[in-house]
Formats: sequence, C-alpha cells, structure tokens
Amino acid sequence: MKYTIAVLKGDGIGPEIVTEAQKCLDEVAKRFGHEFAYREALVGGAAIDACGTPLPQETIDTCLACDSVILGAVGGPKWDGLPAEVRPEKGLLGIRKELGLFVNLRPAKLHAPLADACPLKPERIADGLDLVVCRELTGDVYFGAKHRDEDGTGHDDMNYSIAEVERIAHRAFRMARQRRGHVTSVDKANVLETSRVWRETVQRVALEYPDVTVDYLYVDNAAMQLVLNPGQFDVILTGNLFGDILSDEASCITGSIGMLPSASMGETNLGMYEPIHGSAPDIAGKNKANPIATVLSAAMMLRYSFGLAAEADALERAVERVLEKGCRTGDIAKADERVLGCSDMGDAIAAEIQDPSAVPSFSTNSNA
Repeated sequence: MKYTIAVLKGDGIGPEIVTEAQKCLDEVAKRFGHEFAYREALVGGAAIDACGTPLPQETIDTCLACDSVILGAVGGPKWDGLPAEVRPEKGLLGIRKELGLFVNLRPAKLHAPLADACPLKPERIADGLDLVVCRELTGDVYFGAKHRDEDGTGHDDMNYSIAEVERIAHRAFRMARQRRGHVTSVDKANVLETSRVWRETVQRVALEYPDVTVDYLYVDNAAMQLVLNPGQFDVILTGNLFGDILSDEASCITGSIGMLPSASMGETNLGMYEPIHGSAPDIAGKNKANPIATVLSAAMMLRYSFGLAAEADALERAVERVLEKGCRTGDIAKADERVLGCSDMGDAIAAEIQDPSAVPSFSTNSNA
C-alpha cells in the first residue's frame, strides 16, 4: 500500500525528531511492503519566518490532500514578542480546526525498563500505568470569545455544546471497549455550568454503552488521584483545558515528557500525530532530543489512520526492545548509562524493526 504523509517539522527540535520518525517509518515500509511518500510544509515559527503567517494556506491544502499528518513542535523565544494572533501556537490551533480534529488521544504508559524514572513511590505504581487521555480539542476556553475591558480585565468564554460533548464521549466509550472497559469523565460540575452540561451529556451517552464502566471526578480530585493511584485509570474523558493539564501531569509520571505520543482525530481517518512535548529550543540542533515520542506518534498513525495494526505493533515493540537493551537519551538515562544522541536512538529503533539482534546493549557503558 502507498500512503502520502504531510510532514510539518516545525520549530526547535521538531526537524530532528520528525526525521528520526521518518527513518523508522521507512524501515516499516521495507519490512511490510508499503510505500510512504512525504510532502513537507511549514507551520509555526518556521512559517512566520518564510511566509509571515504561522499557518499558510498552502500548508492547509497540503494536509488535506494527504492521508495523514505528522508534526514536530512549534514555538520558541524567537517569536514570543509577536501579537497573539500571529504567534506560532496560533498555527497549531488553526491546523487542528482546519482539519476538523476534535479529539486528542494522549496515551501515558510506564515502560518497564524505565520504571525507576517514575517520580512516584513504587507502591503508587504497583498496578502499573497504562491510560489514555481523550481530550476534546476544538472547543472550551481555548476557542471561546476573548476580550479585555477598558480597565484591563480579561475575559475568556468557556463553553461546550451538547453535540460537541456527544461526539467525543462516543469516541471515548468506543476506545474503552478496545481497552479495559472503563471511562472516567473529568469535569468541574460543582462550579461550572459548562461542566454540568458536560456531565449530563456524558451520562446520557453512557447509557448506550452498558458494557463500559463509567465514573465521574472533579478535575482537582482527578489530578490528585493521578499521583495517588494512577493505575486506576483506563480512558480519561475530559475537555480541552482540563485535558491539557492532566495529560501533562500523566506524562511526568512516566518519567519523561519525551516518551509520550499523541493523535488528533476527527470524523475521518485523516489525523495529525505529534509528541506532546514542546520545541525545546535550548537543545535544538544539538542532537540531544529524545525522538521516541515522535516515533510512537508515527505508530499511532499506522494504527488509527492507516489501519496497519501489525506494523504499529512492530514499531512499538522496537521501541520496547531498544529500551530493554539499555538505549537511552539524556532525559531518560541514569548516571551509569551511555547517552545516545537523537539520531543514534533513531538508528537503534530502525535497526530493531528489521533485526531484533542488531542493537547492542548499552546498559553497562559509561556516559558518552
């Protein structure tokens, strides 16, 4: 099969980590007899520098013409002084909206070889950590009306329609059926009218899924439970603002934000896949970035956009095996472990896809 992928490398470490993901995808293509064609386009700060806007129309057209999209990261101090409407992040929010991507799937999994990197006490993670945050992506306070009064008071409108909540609730319940059959809906229904609409709607949708267990938590309690007993969660269903915060909290429990992928999906198979971390401008161009989150994002693309489950499994297993063999980037390495650069880690994963015996163990080596 042939698939065309829009490649938005973005800013900072984006070009480095996306290049390594492409390297791994090419190895998957060789092993399984596929062809992946790439069409590059600009977004974020790179687009501002070249075109004067964080989201050129050409980028939108390119993404819509492709089977899927892979994104690196956007933003950096170079563009921090720009007005909000033309900052790099505006390009990220814009491309999600233009592509109709209303749900963001953020899995958080604690890999066994990295268990000691988890900041929680061992008894807190006795049940493991394998959850997915199902975050609504195109509504809430991020997209509500904004203005300032003459006295400088700021206003951001938080709102959700019933239809918006219904469509993401159905996605979360269907995903739970494919996992462990448990949805936790997170809101602030004791205070916010928006959250009351959210909870009432989720309760109605839940009636259509009697085989799925559902419970409800206020967001402050959910944040606390994530650090007290993260193993209790399977699928966390929540809005844009709360999902942004909780998914970052979940990522820290895994030991490094550099390990976690994400998928943004809509009604079709077209999705956008990106690591949840930022552009890390302080290490850009230094070959220090961890490409694993982007590689695992590519695995999600294979699974959810292309329906290539075996290929996705192969890529995810390759990541697991290089970790088992002691391959580490700086963000996940202990003092007695050799630190691999971004490109070396990509090479190790790519080699593992083709030949599981090709990657030597680095676990007893000294730091490079």
